[in-house]
Amino acid sequence: MPRARNRVETRARHRKVLTRTKGHRGKRHTNYKVAHESMMHALRYSWEHRRKRKGDFRRLWIARINAAARLHDTTYGRLIHGLKLAGIEIDRKMLADLAVRNPEGFGQVAEQAKAALAA
Repeated sequence: MPRARNRVETRARHRKVLTRTKGHRGKRHTNYKVAHESMMHALRYSWEHRRKRKGDFRRLWIARINAAARLHDTTYGRLIHGLKLAGIEIDRKMLADLAVRNPEGFGQVAEQAKAALAA
């Protein structure tokens, strides 16, 4: 008896891979074997980079806070320590947003932090 193959499922599986690799270059979007490898790498990269993005944003916020803090004659580390001593609980995301959108408000927060450090 001949071996029965389920060509319908195979074609559907191949089509799913080829549609996922639509934007890839060369054989990476036409040849199933190469496209499957390309798709697996792309999925792995997207998984890793979703997690890496969190650290990227934190680094961006810290750079913005440091730049704004230096305009008020302090550094990032001293500012964060002063905020902790003053009992001001504000996260880096909000602090960076404050530094960009409301420099006067950031200046008031920085002055409170400096006062707490001095005391």
